[in-house]
Amino acid sequence: MSATVHPAHPMQVGLSRALTGAVAGLGGGIVFGVLMAATGMLPMIAMLVGAGGAGVGVVVHLAISVILGAGFGLIAPSTRFWPLLAAGVAYGVLWWVLGGLLLMPAALGMPVLQLGATAMQSLMGHLIYGIVTAAVLFALRRRTAHA
Repeated sequence: MSATVHPAHPMQVGLSRALTGAVAGLGGGIVFGVLMAATGMLPMIAMLVGAGGAGVGVVVHLAISVILGAGFGLIAPSTRFWPLLAAGVAYGVLWWVLGGLLLMPAALGMPVLQLGATAMQSLMGHLIYGIVTAAVLFALRRRTAHA
């Protein structure tokens, strides 16, 4: 007797990809958050929700990291390490421009597209986020594939 394998429903596949991406984004967000804490940026992140303080900044930052990670999990093109890592770098740069240079400054009433020392620190953090998120996603996908 042979077992019939039924392919997963596309909704289940998408949900699984989003969930693993969210976990990967949390990993990337934690590492990026350490850099943000070291440079004193977390209170500014808290200002996005009308609050102050590093604690609120951590919560807001990690929530954003999880959401962006879910998006990355949905669109990440590969299960192979190097293409996934390259996609993570590109995703980090994309969110540096969209988030760090456009959305966040605009939301805080600051000038957009300003390239200075703070922007370069932000770029470094977003690159780290993308790399760590991609590496964690690779590990999670590999683990799931072998389960």
